[in-house]
Amino acid sequence: MTLSPDQELALKRLLEWYKQDKDVMRFVTLGGYAGTGKTTLLAVLRTELAALNKSLRVGFVSYTGKAARVLKTKLKEEKILFPQDTVGTIHSLIYSPVTNDRDEIVGWKIKEKVDRDLIIVDEGSMVDGQIWKHLISYGKPIIVVGDHGQLPPIAGNFNLMQKPDLLLSEIHRQEQENPIIALSVDARETGIIQPGKYGPGVVKYALDDPDAADLMNEIISNYREDTLILCGYNSTRRKLNAAIRAAHGFESPHPMSGDRVICLRNNHRMNIFNGMLGTIDSIEKTDDDWYRAEIMMDGEEKAYKGLISVKQFESDKALNYTENRALIMHGDLFDFGYALTVHKAQGSQARRVVLFEERFKQMTEEEWKRWLYTAVTRAEEELYIFAR
Repeated sequence: MTLSPDQELALKRLLEWYKQDKDVMRFVTLGGYAGTGKTTLLAVLRTELAALNKSLRVGFVSYTGKAARVLKTKLKEEKILFPQDTVGTIHSLIYSPVTNDRDEIVGWKIKEKVDRDLIIVDEGSMVDGQIWKHLISYGKPIIVVGDHGQLPPIAGNFNLMQKPDLLLSEIHRQEQENPIIALSVDARETGIIQPGKYGPGVVKYALDDPDAADLMNEIISNYREDTLILCGYNSTRRKLNAAIRAAHGFESPHPMSGDRVICLRNNHRMNIFNGMLGTIDSIEKTDDDWYRAEIMMDGEEKAYKGLISVKQFESDKALNYTENRALIMHGDLFDFGYALTVHKAQGSQARRVVLFEERFKQMTEEEWKRWLYTAVTRAEEELYIFAR
């Protein structure tokens, strides 16, 4: 497997860290833009580590179940996994379930020890301060991998990928012809994507394009779970969510069984995290403030069961960041999840992405480039961009 010069350098530094420095510097961060071959580098690194220690037990982890499932697929494709390795969420690696008399999970507690010799964290920019504090408490060597070109976390000051120790910036040879990767470079470097067709299913529509309205209506009428619809403003998100629900026969403005929803606040005890998507299995109103809901979160094995806020579904912003925060701490925050702001889509990817370009007036040029780059890199195969 041929590595680019920056991959070669990163591999050398990672091996030096593992052989000599990991007892002093417990973790190392690796940042890489989309298409720079982060997973390829990990494949070579894992092979090199096996040559040093055949019994090495590596725990590959991601923040959410869906991200862990995507990671596992990539690792298998690259033939990285060894029989003693594991792939899962950070949560499942370091927390144990707490059950009641009916064998129902009512919470989680931190494990006393972790049986891994090395932990490799994917999508490192999603990791929050609390879970990171618990992860490093085991004293295990950790490699954190992420895309340092994306938006920083929407809340708090903790950001593992703010200044990575090692960087990959050269687009891998196999990805240079990928139109989505090419557009991600334009977004990151210039903040401008011109209207035009860039490849099969990769198009940006101008404001006056007569085909734009027809495609927009088709997407709303035929929404599928393999599609991410992204925008900038919460007002746009709410209008899109309402239009999609109406097109799919949801007559009530309130959440119903079958609705797609998004989690808006971390709750480690309930194993749900900001930005996770899911589908409502059942829901009933207990009073004016709360629904009791069962939600199957994407990529998770067990459904979430708990109280979720009624008022959040009517709010322009997360109640977590309002003066009402104290009133909603004993339940969780969800909202409709058909259309998302780009900030909320971090860590998610989809086969098809539909993006409405919306720039806040207060955004700096650098902030806009990161916003646009983050949006573009959510797409796996198809990308449709609408100028606003």
